[in-house]
Amino acid sequence: MAEKIDAEELWKVAWTYIQTIVDTVREPFLILDEHLKVLSANRIFYAFFQVTPEETEGKNVYDLGNGQWNVAKLSILLEDILPKNTFFTDFKVEHTFPRIGHKVMLLNARRIYKTGEKRPIMLLAMEDITKQKMLEDQLKSYTKRLTYEVARRTAQLEARVKDLEKMNKQLLDYKKQLMELRKELDEFKREQR
Repeated sequence: MAEKIDAEELWKVAWTYIQTIVDTVREPFLILDEHLKVLSANRIFYAFFQVTPEETEGKNVYDLGNGQWNVAKLSILLEDILPKNTFFTDFKVEHTFPRIGHKVMLLNARRIYKTGEKRPIMLLAMEDITKQKMLEDQLKSYTKRLTYEVARRTAQLEARVKDLEKMNKQLLDYKKQLMELRKELDEFKREQR
């Protein structure tokens, strides 16, 4: 006869497994309960946001820091995750955080739920894209300046080409006049002989 597995023991094993995986991820990560309270965070989260477990665990996600996660669209997404067993990816949050300054973060969330399980949880991963966004903005600015400079130089070159074409036409006219004069001179010389 098969041994009956204790649900509490199974949950402890699963929880240890989940925490181990979350701790190996290189981005800040939160594990939330069905009420959006922080059950756990990985060491990268604590280091990145410069907070302690005491400031984080057991708190509602919207109350973390200075309320930076209390964003209307985010709350709709988070509150839709657990009841509908859905997920979202690449939700952008731009905020000036208390200890780390202005950051642009992409959030990804997914619910972990097993049929019959009384403890659904949600994994919330954060990717700091501040540097990429800054580089993207710098690239846009550089591209705009470069486009302006190319247009300005192109206009200068077009004006110079028109001047050269005008000078070339004048030279051709002079050459034509010179050839006509030479012809007249040759005729005059022949007549003089």
